[in-house]
This record gives sequence, structure tokens and C-alpha cells, in this order.
Amino acid sequence: MCGIIGILGRHEVSPQLVDALKRLEYRGYDSAGVATIDEAGRLDRRRAVGKLANLSDRLVHDPLRGHTGIGHTRWATHGAATEENAHPHRSGPVAVVHNGIIENFRELREELIANGIQPQSQTDTETVALLAGHFMEQGMTAREAARATLARLKGAFALAFLFEGEGDLMIAARKGSPLAIGHGEGEMFLGSDAWRCRPSPTGSPIWRMAITRS
Repeated sequence: MCGIIGILGRHEVSPQLVDALKRLEYRGYDSAGVATIDEAGRLDRRRAVGKLANLSDRLVHDPLRGHTGIGHTRWATHGAATEENAHPHRSGPVAVVHNGIIENFRELREELIANGIQPQSQTDTETVALLAGHFMEQGMTAREAARATLARLKGAFALAFLFEGEGDLMIAARKGSPLAIGHGEGEMFLGSDAWRCRPSPTGSPIWRMAITRS
């Protein structure tokens, strides 16, 4: 089972993300990655195949700045263990991490290809990022694009979205798969440990929340 971490923090977040991912190593994984938004609003990511030590080494030589970020350890459901298939997946201003299975990803993938959008990986998760990016190209805001994307998805999943230029925003969603939200003093956290999760307060099949620092 994949592991998801998200932090809206007050300090450099990359080391915190890697440390948090170490707590999810018990799940097993074949690759790992993080994405952050720096103080200028730029979204960037680093990914590595194999153990978290490989990602840590990558970050030493090619660091990521920023107080907002998402992280992921991947247990393959689609595609080989390659950097292209590792999370976070990105499409333009959107980065996504995912736990679960998007059951209709092939249908969505074909639709995107028909619109001239070419996937770069074999994963179902990239389809989520591509779809959200496509909606933003059509003029939707981050929240609107996430909402429209979620409406198209079938399956059981937990997702976290980051958006370039939105350093104080992270959008989380779950349907079936576990996802916990943590509130701190000027900080927000999310994680995919099942024992920390609670059911949707509304009973809705899809629980989504835009978390911000304020």
C-alpha cells in the first residue's frame, strides 16, 4: 500500500517529508518522491527509485526549498519501478500523490490523449494530474479543477494536490482509502496511516478538504 504525507509548515519541509515517509516504510515500496512549493510560488519535485536513502541523497545534491510539500512511497499497481512512474506526478501547475486505484483511468487516459495530452508514465495516478492540469488550462481555479477531477474518478483512493502559486493551499480527498488530517499551530498535516483516520463527517462517499495555513 502506498504512503502519503502532506505538510503545510513553518520550516523547510523536504527533510520533514522524508522523515515522515520513513514512518511509512513498513508498508513496503519501490520508489519515493516529494514535491514542494518555494517562497516564490514555484512547484518542483524530486523522485528516486528504491529506498528512501536514494531520495535523501538526491535532495542533498539537488535540494528542494519551501514550507509546503507532499511526499509519497509507491507500492506499484501500474507500471514498473522507474522514476517516470514514481510519485508525485505533475502536469503543468499541478502535482499529485495517490494511494489506491483509479478504476477508470484507462478511459480517462484515452480521453486525454484524444485532446492532445500525452502521458509520460504507465500509472493511473498521472491521469489525475493530467486531468486537473487540463481543467486549469481551461481557466478553472485550483479548487475548481480539483473538484472537477474528483467528479470524474471511480475507485478507492486517497489523494493530495499541490498547485503552483498556491503555497498556502493543499487539497486532500479520499474515497474508501484512509487519509488523516492534522491541525497544528500555523501548520497543517495529512497522512495515510489507517489507524489515524476517521470517517467522513458528512457520510459522503467522497470526502475532500482544502487545507490552508490559516
